[in-house]
Amino acid sequence: MRVSIIGATGYAGAELLRILLGHPKAEVVHITSESHTGKALSEVYPHFLGRFDRPLESMEDIERIAEDSDFIFIGLPAGHAMEIGLAVAEYPVRIIDLGADYRFHDTTVYEQWYKVEHSHTDAERVYGLAELYRGAIKEAKIIGNAGCYTTASILALAPLVKDGLIDTDSIVIDAKSGVSGAGRSAKLPNHFPELFDNFKAYGVATHRHTPEIEQALSDLCGTPITLQFTPHLVPMSRGILSTCYAKLTDGVTADRVDEAFNSLYKNEYFIRLRGRGAYPETKYVRGSNFCDLGWHIDERTDRVIVLSAIDNLVKGAAGQAVQNFNIACGFDEKLGINMPPMYP
Repeated sequence: MRVSIIGATGYAGAELLRILLGHPKAEVVHITSESHTGKALSEVYPHFLGRFDRPLESMEDIERIAEDSDFIFIGLPAGHAMEIGLAVAEYPVRIIDLGADYRFHDTTVYEQWYKVEHSHTDAERVYGLAELYRGAIKEAKIIGNAGCYTTASILALAPLVKDGLIDTDSIVIDAKSGVSGAGRSAKLPNHFPELFDNFKAYGVATHRHTPEIEQALSDLCGTPITLQFTPHLVPMSRGILSTCYAKLTDGVTADRVDEAFNSLYKNEYFIRLRGRGAYPETKYVRGSNFCDLGWHIDERTDRVIVLSAIDNLVKGAAGQAVQNFNIACGFDEKLGINMPPMYP
C-alpha cells in the first residue's frame, strides 16, 4: 500500500513514520510539514539520518498526494483534517486521522468541545478504536483514530459497561500522561524548569477527551453516559496511566468482574490482562502497541478500580493508526506493530 503522512514532524507523525518504515506492506510515498517544507526529515529528526532522508513537502497540492496514495495519515491539530477530507472526497484514497476531526458521531459535540466549526459533517467516518469497532473499520473510508487518554480509559471500562456491572453515573477517571501528549510546539507549561520535578492536573472538567470517552461507553451500553475525567501531566516523555473508578451494581462479585474482562479481551492480542490485584506500569508498555490492564475490588466501598497503561504515542496514536490500517487492508492486525516494549 502506498501511504502518505500529512504532518510528519509532530511527535505522533514521526512515530508513525518510524513504525511504517518497518511495515512490510507499506511504502511511504509522501511526507509533509508546513513549518519545515523543503528540509530533509533527518534535519528535523536526526534519528532518521540514513534511514529516511527524503525532503518534506507541503500539503498545498493535496490532490496530487491523494492521487498517488492508497492511504493518507493525518497528524494535524483539530480543524485541519476535515479540510483535507473535503478536498480529497472524490478520490478513492482512504484517510486515517490521528486528530479529533472525525472521532465524533455528532459533529455538534465536536464543535462544542473544540470550538471549531465542522465543515465536513456528512463524512462517512468510523471511530478508530480497533478492539471495539473492528467490523466498521474494515470498510471505512475515513477512520477517526481514537485519542490517547480515551484509548486507555475506554479499554479499562468497556467490559464493565458492556456487561452492566457498574453504575455508569459513578465513573471517575484520573489519568496521567507524559509530556509528549502535549505536542512538539514550545509552550511555557512544558518548559523544562516548569515541568521537571512537578506533577499537576489540567483541563479539569473541560478536557476535550471527555466526550470521546462518553461516546464510546454510551455506544456499549446503549444509553448516554456522563462521567468525570481529570488529566494530569507528569515529567516523563511517554506513557499514560489511567485509573478508573466506579460503583459496582448490586450483587456483582469479583469473579464476575474477572469474567467480564476475560470474555471481552480473550482474543485481543494487544490487550494484556494483568488480572485482579495487578499494577500495570507505563515502563512495561513503552514503545509498544500494548494496553496493560489490572483491576482491584474495594469491598469496603463496593467499588472497582481499573488501572490501564499505554504508550500514548503508540497505542494512543501511531501504533493504533497502523492497527486500523492493517484492519482496513485485510492484513494481519499485528503487522508492523508486533514489537515488544522498550526496557528500561
